[in-house]
Amino acid sequence: MIPPLLKLGAVLSAMAMISNWMSQTLPSLVGLNTTRLSTPDTLTQISPKEGWQVYSSAQDPDGRCICTVVAPEQNLCSRDAKSRQLRQLLEKVQNMSQSIEVLNLRTQRDFQYVLKMETQMKGLKAKFRQIEDDRKTLMTKHFQELKEKMDELLPLIPVLEQYKTDAKLITQFKEEIRNLSAVLTAIQEEIGAYDYEELHQRVLSLETRLRDCMKKLTCGKLMKITGPMTVKTSGTRFGAWMTDPLAPEKNNRVWYMDSYTNNKIVREYKSIADFVSGAESRTYNLPFKWAGTNHVVYNGSLYFNKYQSNIIIKYSFDMGRVLAQRSLEYAGFHNVYPYTWGGFSDIDLMADEIGLWAVYATNQNAGNIVISQLNQDTLEVMKSWNTGYPKRSAGESFMICGTLYVTNSHLTGAKVYYSYSTKTSTYEYIDIPFHNQYFHISMLDYNARDRALYAWNNGHQVLFNVTLFHIIKTEDDT
Repeated sequence: MIPPLLKLGAVLSAMAMISNWMSQTLPSLVGLNTTRLSTPDTLTQISPKEGWQVYSSAQDPDGRCICTVVAPEQNLCSRDAKSRQLRQLLEKVQNMSQSIEVLNLRTQRDFQYVLKMETQMKGLKAKFRQIEDDRKTLMTKHFQELKEKMDELLPLIPVLEQYKTDAKLITQFKEEIRNLSAVLTAIQEEIGAYDYEELHQRVLSLETRLRDCMKKLTCGKLMKITGPMTVKTSGTRFGAWMTDPLAPEKNNRVWYMDSYTNNKIVREYKSIADFVSGAESRTYNLPFKWAGTNHVVYNGSLYFNKYQSNIIIKYSFDMGRVLAQRSLEYAGFHNVYPYTWGGFSDIDLMADEIGLWAVYATNQNAGNIVISQLNQDTLEVMKSWNTGYPKRSAGESFMICGTLYVTNSHLTGAKVYYSYSTKTSTYEYIDIPFHNQYFHISMLDYNARDRALYAWNNGHQVLFNVTLFHIIKTEDDT
């Protein structure tokens, strides 16, 4: 807007100069440059050379002077010259007027251009602001997606930490593989220079050792529990949620069972993210009500305790029907030998790296905990261990690598304080604290694939990370 204002000022200045020049020049052109004022009743000669004479008379009642003017004889030559000058002057004035008009039009055009530019700048500013807001929204969305992805990967961190401790052994295996690769390369260059059978046996031996090493890495002794991480808040104070430790790599389905009694509805979600958002994918209506919250999903099937009985049910999610059911002999049920918090938690079904387990109590074992390994197809008890720990004194328990860990999770200062190894049939008192954030844990199960504890804490679905201690023994150690 500044250029049009400057132009307008220049126009006004030019008009002032023209006006001043005309006021000085025009009188001389028409012969009025020698005008003298006179008082009333006196004779005033305006231009003696031209013969102009003015005779004063009298004043009218309003004080105006009444005069008589006698014009001289016309001098045509002088008149023509002055007319020509006046005409030239008028032409110049007209030309200047046209120039001023053109300048004014340009000024108006520039002014409109500035206004248009101002509007465009405002629109551009608004677009940049919108882009900035959209960028923030997009960044927030990507951030949330990344956060959800990291939450899904979080339970894998302890697994990676454990593998670090075995770096030396893995390095040794890598060196042997490189040596074998070098031999294979040499064989390709010269067939028959090396015994193929011997080489094949070395490869098989190395493969077997690697598999044995991986099996040993999957099991270890519980050293620490960290967390929890709250995944979702939903349902009643009591319930269960779980994933399948034997599911394929990309299968991350979640199953959700609210309440500890009088319910048959199981809700399924395709992933942890869907579970958090509430995007339910399927609902199952079980043929029987369940008792307690200590169910487990293992290899595509749900294992649960039938309400008001010591019967264990195996229900296939894919087939939508019961595949097996069996009574757990002598097991207490319906709050005869529950955990401390009650809730019909007499029979606790769980799974670990070794297989399927049932933890319960019997009159024959004086109400103390009994551990039974189950056949996952027939539900038959393959072997049992009688412990000396009272079932009613335990808050919750879980199995890791064939060892039962008992907690006082019903207390604020929760910890794991008792363990029983089915491998050695021995027990020990330990002290591994963990944070009971919401003060009432009614379900606590270990997932071998995620290396995590799934918990239902007073209407909150949470995860704990576990740290295991591994001892790797090679052939040289035997």
